[in-house]
Amino acid sequence: MSPKSDEIDKMILKYIDKSDWPVTTEMVAKGIDVSWNTAQIHLYKLQAEGKIKGKRVGRQNQWMKVKS
Repeated sequence: MSPKSDEIDKMILKYIDKSDWPVTTEMVAKGIDVSWNTAQIHLYKLQAEGKIKGKRVGRQNQWMKVKS
């Protein structure tokens, strides 16, 4: 059974929080065991909610947690 949407968001935030450097969409997808597309959708959602920030670097999207 696949995780629910809010569970995926929590897993992504936890994964990003553990990293000292910005992470790519691919790293998040592999780290929490979801497809690249699923990770990308949730990352954009979290960015829109102001929980993370992202930027395009070359051909990659990089993500990091917003400082509180």
